[in-house]
Amino acid sequence: MRKKEKAPATVGEFIRYGARRFMREKISFGHGTDNAVDEAAWLVLETLDLPMDETAPLDKVLTVLEQKAVLAIIKKRIETRKPAAYLLKKAYLQGLPFYVDERVIVPRSFIGELLPDFGLMRPPKTILDLCTGSGCLAVLAAYLFPKAKVDAVDLSAQALAVARRNVRDHRMEKRVRLFKGDLFTPLKGKKYDLIITNPPYVDAKGMKRLPQEYRHEPEMALGSGKDGLDITRRILKEAASHLTPDGGILCEIGRGKTLLEKAYPRLPFLWLDTALSEGEVFWLTRKQLVAGN
Repeated sequence: MRKKEKAPATVGEFIRYGARRFMREKISFGHGTDNAVDEAAWLVLETLDLPMDETAPLDKVLTVLEQKAVLAIIKKRIETRKPAAYLLKKAYLQGLPFYVDERVIVPRSFIGELLPDFGLMRPPKTILDLCTGSGCLAVLAAYLFPKAKVDAVDLSAQALAVARRNVRDHRMEKRVRLFKGDLFTPLKGKKYDLIITNPPYVDAKGMKRLPQEYRHEPEMALGSGKDGLDITRRILKEAASHLTPDGGILCEIGRGKTLLEKAYPRLPFLWLDTALSEGEVFWLTRKQLVAGN
């Protein structure tokens, strides 16, 4: 006979309980965490309004009301298959909290880890965040480069409503301007020292195989044609005319490195790796774009 599990009582026990349930139910991750333990910890700690670090009181005994709240959100995560960020209405990028809901994809761009390095030599004075979604990269850029002006563009009015909230929550209204439109169209020839972009890049086959969690995200923010590079091609074609002479572009494309290099053999892509990615973000200068195109 299977031994009955002891009912969880402390913060740590509820995290372990949630992790076991998530593994048993085979839920998918990738929206801020990549494993069951971290996902459970995020849900439990945020629900209890506890710190998301080593200072969290794991031996704290939960009240009856707290236990009900934690059990409810663990159950909801399993039954709805919604990413934790949507259930919590919150996501983090480089330690900064952002409001999110189903109008935007959950922030998880590798660009966030790379951005600080772009201020070591010559900090950019003008920055463009293309396909901004929740506005998280634009806000992060404003924090990292306090003397820079940041513009952010998205085609979705719903996404821009979320971005507007995040800009306001971080008190960046004077630093970050939002534009609605198709890529560079609403910018009317403006030029930038740095363009950052995490455009849609999932190919057609990938869209069909997406786990249920990803299907809660806006389809237009994920899919980009048969090979996943439709939007990236347009960006590469137009980016040079929106960069200052010494400017450059930092672009995330997922796993399309081989296809992209084959399609643009004259472009000397510099692939920048992060702690969790390899060959998914490239850097190109304006001079390289002009010469290669």
